[in-house]
Amino acid sequence: MNMVRTFLLPSTAASIALLLAVGGARAFSPSSRYSAPPRPFRLATATDVSTETCPPLSPESTAVMEGVIGKVMAGLPEEGKDGGMRENLDHFIREYFTACDLAGVPPESIAEKIGSAIKFGMEYGSGPNKYTFGVSHDAIREPFDYYKWGCDFWSPTMDLENSVVLGKENLEIAFQQIRDGENVVFLANHQSEADPQVFSSMLAKAGFGEEAEHIRYLAGHKVTTDTLAVPFSMGRNLLCIHSKKHIDSDPDTKSGKQRQNLATMSAMLKMLRAGGTSLWVAPSGGRDRRDTQPRTAGTPPVIPVAPFDTKTVDMFRLLGNKSKVPTHFYPLAMVSYELCPPPDTTEAAVGEQRNVRFSPVGISVGPEVPNVGGLEARNAFTDDAMDAVQKGYVACVEEIREKVPFRCADE
Repeated sequence: MNMVRTFLLPSTAASIALLLAVGGARAFSPSSRYSAPPRPFRLATATDVSTETCPPLSPESTAVMEGVIGKVMAGLPEEGKDGGMRENLDHFIREYFTACDLAGVPPESIAEKIGSAIKFGMEYGSGPNKYTFGVSHDAIREPFDYYKWGCDFWSPTMDLENSVVLGKENLEIAFQQIRDGENVVFLANHQSEADPQVFSSMLAKAGFGEEAEHIRYLAGHKVTTDTLAVPFSMGRNLLCIHSKKHIDSDPDTKSGKQRQNLATMSAMLKMLRAGGTSLWVAPSGGRDRRDTQPRTAGTPPVIPVAPFDTKTVDMFRLLGNKSKVPTHFYPLAMVSYELCPPPDTTEAAVGEQRNVRFSPVGISVGPEVPNVGGLEARNAFTDDAMDAVQKGYVACVEEIREKVPFRCADE
């Protein structure tokens, strides 16, 4: 995939806010009934993830989409009409429209939702009013509920009927431990930018919607600095950290990043000592990427689960021990690559091109990871957690494939 950086200018937000006549930031319920039934899920080709493989939009949807694109582009300042910003916004609008149209969402609702995302991104993700995240961040729920808005934005792109939740019995145990004042850490693989919303939607599907609202996510710098990601992050409980993959990208800022990470660890320890804390963390430090090696025509791409970093897992175990509060670790397999496929390469810069697919998603939660592996066998615990996530991932993908064609690999 081609990754294009986005450069947003301070005057952009005001211009687009005036021109987007799509209903502002009203959210709609994910359980809303649409007048049109969902269009059949279509399997894309194995070598391309472009929207050209999807059925064409209806004339009505096309007209509404082109109207939104025209208004957004007209609102860009002259210096922003060429290059990354124009390309990224045009691409994102088309991708989101296509995914929601496949789900049977009325075009006016799609326009309203994509318009609100761009408006919030321009207002809070760039310019003089750009939102600044601290070491820890509590979800903003009022006067506007960014948590609900984020869930409502992504839910129509998920084929919820064919999505899968495995390990409900383990979720029940984990959330009971949290209710008892103990801590739970979900050790997860990470596949898409929408993983927090995927996790919330799957927990709600399993009957844990209220518990989903209180989970805190370990967030890298991209989700707190990327223009379009910022408003979604505003609706999440976060602990903000710089991943090992990107901390060395700029030597001039490395020491500051390290200081922030230490402050984040201190804030996390305080939360664990208070008890009743639930954390989502991706010990790989980034998203799973597809294998770009040549393969036989017609075969699905391989999406290997990125390996967990032992030092990262050890750090969470150490903090759990230091908290003096029982802290439990659960393997969490996330299947969401199809929903919002990441670029094939990893870069520290923000502003990637966003691809969106109407797709089933899934989670699989395994039993609590046994407390094994001390100084003599430090890798044992991480290996067990990784193995459990891998097995859960395969099981989740296989169950989804029994329902609909699906391109995620099971190996």
